[in-house]
Order: sequence, then structure tokens, then C-alpha cells
Amino acid sequence: MTDHLLLSRLDLNLLVSLDALLTERSVTRAAERLHLSQPALSASLARLRAHFDDPILARRGNTYELTPLALRLADHTTTALEAARRVFESQAAWDPAESAREFTIYGSDYGFTTVGRLVSELAAERAPRVRFRFVLHNPSVVEDAANRLRSVDGMVIPHGFLTDLPFLDLWQDDWVAIVAGSNDTVGDVLSRDELSVLPWVMNYQTRSAFTSAERQVQQLGVEPRIEAVVESFLAIPQFVAGTSRVGIIHAALAPLAMRAADVRVVELPFAPTPIVNALWWHPVHTHDPEHAWMRALFEEAGRIIGSGETA
Repeated sequence: MTDHLLLSRLDLNLLVSLDALLTERSVTRAAERLHLSQPALSASLARLRAHFDDPILARRGNTYELTPLALRLADHTTTALEAARRVFESQAAWDPAESAREFTIYGSDYGFTTVGRLVSELAAERAPRVRFRFVLHNPSVVEDAANRLRSVDGMVIPHGFLTDLPFLDLWQDDWVAIVAGSNDTVGDVLSRDELSVLPWVMNYQTRSAFTSAERQVQQLGVEPRIEAVVESFLAIPQFVAGTSRVGIIHAALAPLAMRAADVRVVELPFAPTPIVNALWWHPVHTHDPEHAWMRALFEEAGRIIGSGETA
């Protein structure tokens, strides 16, 4: 039997189910992701198991794990699904003003409220039917970026977390500390003693999730007394206002923080290492003209932010 005849007998809808199952590692979550009933996705899993003669998902206690074959299929599945999507989205002549394409970008709330917001505004002016979907990343997404970026259009994240992927530098940002507006015990500059004594609000606290400024504090020999950990840069001012706490945020977020809560900006007792924000993507997208148009929007937005034209 030829490869063409074999392919014609396959239900390519199973590829979508397989991708969801491999990503979610749960029939329930995969069904929710695809907006299907659990029995419907269970039926697809049964067909996949029969086709591959493999369980795909194997129960281990109260959870499911991917079988060795499923682990090998993961890369091929996301690549095949993304390639199929690109095939059917492609047009002989792509006109941004007429396109209804959706671009999906991973990032943090910091990235979305800065460059993401501006990119969406630029796109709305030039391509009103184009849509952006901004999805919050997490440590597992960042650690698996080489695979996750096959099926989305990019990730906004500073240098220091990803390697061996194409990227576009956007703008450089600095770090500042914030304290409550009512905190009159701290002057315009935090002292090293105050870093040690004051309670902290931190953003992330794991071996793979941290900010460079928080790491610098520890490298100074200061072990912060952490009272709260929030996985949102925009939430930090709310946890600082009305308390004796200190937090560290990006300089680009400082105006927004002061509008959102009663906090003020103070200098750190050391020179924080600036960060360079970048847009990262999988090589499969590099020569896609629609993706190149999107990257140009991010480049323009990064230049505007870097010049200080937005606040």
C-alpha cells in the first residue's frame, strides 16, 4: 500500500485529539481544551491506541503519564498540526488589512501591558480583523519552550531563560523598588539593612522562575524576609500599598503601579542589571510572511517603548 493511500485512510481529526492529549496528559483537560465531551475524546483515544497499538496515556497512581512512544510522538504531532494549520491558513496574496489571522503569544503580564498592548493597538490601525491572543506563560511553558513555540507564534521574555531559538530584541528595561506611599521610614534609597529587615513581596520563587534583580539581592548576601509570593508583576503594588513591605518591579511598570495603588518608587542600594526584552519564536515560523509582519510590529513597538514615548 502506498503512503498516499495510507494517508487517505486516516482521520486527520485524530491529530488534533492526539496533540491535546499529549499536551494535557489528561482526557478531562484535553476534552475541555477542545470543547468536546469526555466520552467523545475517550473514543478518539481508543482509536489512537488501536492505531499505534500503545496506551498513549498510562495511569500512574492518580495521574497519567505519557508512554515512551507518546513522548516520541509529541514533537512530531505539534509540528504536523502546526504545518497543517499553516497550509490551510496560507493565501496566494496575504493582505494584512483583509486578514483575520489570530497570532498567539506567550508572556507575562508585564510583557502584555507594555509591548503587547502597543502591538495590539498598531495592529488595530493597520489590520483591523487581525487578532492577538496573549497567553500567560509559566515555568513549565518556559522550560518546554522549544516544543511549545512550534504551535504558537512567539514568546515575550527577557534574555536569560531561552537559548537556541530565533529572537528579536525589543527594548531594555531597568528595575526599581516600591514601598507604600505611607511608609515614611524609608527614604528615597533603600539601605542594605532595610533590604534585610523589611518584609518582601516577591514575584515567583523557584529554581527556574525568578527575576534577575531578586537574584542580585541574594547574591549580596541578603536573604529577603518574604511575606507574599505573587505570580503577577501587576499585583505587587497591591500587596505593598498600606504595608511596610518592599517589592521590585520593572521601571516601565512604575507609572502604572503608582496609578493603581498608593506606592512610591525608591532606589535600590545596588546597580540592578538591566534586562533586554525579546520576542522568541520557533524556526518553523521564520520565513512565514505573516509572521514576519507580526515581528515587525513588535520591533516597532519595542522602539517606541525604548524611546520613552509611552507610559
